[in-house]
Amino acid sequence: MSLERARRLLARFRERVRTHTPSSPRPGWDLPPELGRDLLESMLLARELDTCAHELRSKSLGHYTICSTGHEANVVLGRLTGPHDPTIVHYRSAAFQVERSRQVPGVDCVRDIVLSLIAASDEPISGGRHKVFGSKPLGIIPSTSTISSQLPRAVGLAFALERGPRLGVALPDARSAIAMVSFGDASLNHSTATGALNATSWTLHQNLPVPLLFVCEDNGLGISVRTPEGWVETRLRSLPHIQYFRADGSDLHATFLAARAAVEHCRRTRRAAVLHLGTVRLLGHAGSDVDTTYRTPAEIEEAEARDPVLSAALDLIDAGALDGPSVLALQERCAARVAEAAAGAAARPRLATRAQVMAALVTPLGAEVEAEAAAMACPLPEQSLTLAQGINTALGEAMTRHPESLVFGEDVAKKGGVYGVTKGLFAKFGPLRVFNTLLDEQTILGLALGTATAGLLPVPEIQYLAYLHNAEDQIRGEAASMQFFSDRAYDNPMVVRVAGLAYQKGFGGHFHNDNSIAVLRDIPGVVVLVPARGDDALELYRTAFALAKQARRVVVVIEPIALYHTRDLHADGDGEWAAPAPGAGAAFGRARVYHPEARDLVIATYGNGLWMSLRAARRLEQETGARARVLDLRWLVPLPERDVVEHARECGRLLVVDECRKSGNVSEALAAAVLDAGLHVRFARVTGADSYIPLGDAANLVLVDESEILAAARELTR
Repeated sequence: MSLERARRLLARFRERVRTHTPSSPRPGWDLPPELGRDLLESMLLARELDTCAHELRSKSLGHYTICSTGHEANVVLGRLTGPHDPTIVHYRSAAFQVERSRQVPGVDCVRDIVLSLIAASDEPISGGRHKVFGSKPLGIIPSTSTISSQLPRAVGLAFALERGPRLGVALPDARSAIAMVSFGDASLNHSTATGALNATSWTLHQNLPVPLLFVCEDNGLGISVRTPEGWVETRLRSLPHIQYFRADGSDLHATFLAARAAVEHCRRTRRAAVLHLGTVRLLGHAGSDVDTTYRTPAEIEEAEARDPVLSAALDLIDAGALDGPSVLALQERCAARVAEAAAGAAARPRLATRAQVMAALVTPLGAEVEAEAAAMACPLPEQSLTLAQGINTALGEAMTRHPESLVFGEDVAKKGGVYGVTKGLFAKFGPLRVFNTLLDEQTILGLALGTATAGLLPVPEIQYLAYLHNAEDQIRGEAASMQFFSDRAYDNPMVVRVAGLAYQKGFGGHFHNDNSIAVLRDIPGVVVLVPARGDDALELYRTAFALAKQARRVVVVIEPIALYHTRDLHADGDGEWAAPAPGAGAAFGRARVYHPEARDLVIATYGNGLWMSLRAARRLEQETGARARVLDLRWLVPLPERDVVEHARECGRLLVVDECRKSGNVSEALAAAVLDAGLHVRFARVTGADSYIPLGDAANLVLVDESEILAAARELTR
């Protein structure tokens, strides 16, 4: 049905152009003829590409039919912005990308889009992994989002245009460049859009620059759900400090003028604007959507009467820029160009192996990572460091070595964080590099995404692990996927600090004690680690920054709050938990071994579990004579399964102490690793309950405690 409709639209276009009698141009029309012809050509190419998408799908050659038909007015933004303007676009932006490609010789945008429709492995942006609008040469950052999760990154991109050059990061035409992001009217209602728009207003309210153009492409439909009449304009006009512009996409000249005014406002004032672009949806939402079930024939006919491509062609004829035969000849050339690209694409290779699919997931590790981690080590006073001091020292080292690095989050500046972990960094490195943000984790991570894509090295802090969950898609759907969906043309390396886990002696309840980490462990490509001591913090953070800088990784560090200021291990005043500074970084994905000479039992653990397990191991030896080797996993992704299996094979008994929940976490993964390895060892695990953590002493009822570890160790060594 969609293919028939697409073909009917083209036939209608040709018939209306053929029979059109030229009249006077629209009042005030002053679009240069050559510009008008270029814009129309790009719009026609986009329309032909949509028809091609449906044709390929009908032949089982194509896989994607969310079309740009009716949204082609965004073509003007492809002319008014350039590759120096970092851009993330809506999924109906074919005309935009085609038009921008005129600015970069050698880019065949039509071929590239056709290759993406069939998921060809030599398609230049995603390598056949997804249909995305994007191009490194064109400055279009790919996004697979169908909602608005790209908006927080756009805020970060605009921030980077101002901050990057001040920190020595070269960005093309940064003084005049703007960031641009487009989205649909239904997406305006998503909390992510609300957060990004609010963060922009919050920043502008403080007279700080945000050169960002939001483009809301409003076709009045979210699949089948109608947007209430007047809602988009009311909502967008209400945004504090964000200048509102509006255009009817069926009027090419008026759209060009409004878009030009919006772009010039952002460039000149370095402040944000929103362009409310009225569009129509002329086909179903996608190939499987039968829109006649929720749109009447009259509604569809009304939409077709506002066809932006037909309207542009007739206006150009009336203005004398083209005549009817020239328009028809142009359409035929566009159809032939797309058909030629489709014919050539049909034989292009596809991804054929798991290795090919995953090759773009992360940048491979090299010797540079180890060298970078070692190079970060600075001479330090001979003193024993707590976990908090080790983290603080590591952050100071990284900021000294990498002047493009930024530390930001809630309360991290003058206060030094809720627990004092970032204390002194603001005074040493200044407000350009250490600063507070508004209380919105989506914005914090979006700021990291945008600045990282622009070449900075962000270190965002999420104040508590429980606060991450309302923003985790910024890591899952945006940060982790960037290399995968751009075939490593784009990346966003960062080190995300998350204060988390439990054992705060009943303080705070669930929102300040959270042991839900499975959501992080199943994100492809992300590195997750947990330092437990001061020396671990230095080693692990040195490697984390090396992974971000050299291997372009997204690294998430979960910092055990209860161990931040712990100094003692077995007895008050023994100082055995604080540790001297190490000399280098930690080996990637390798466990740390305590008591390697012990052969009766292996205890594999991490975080607070390490502190408890070392205490339990001493008591086990004192009470039974059995000696336990303790492995600090440290890396939760990638999990050091090989180390655990080797030590378990040597000792014959394995106890996993997982302070987090029983389901979906580390203990299950290690049990599976032992099974996969075919080990015949005695195995047990002690885990937290599958429960939220309550307030007060009741917290201890759902958490692992030392007595449980000791009891399980006794049972295994009997």
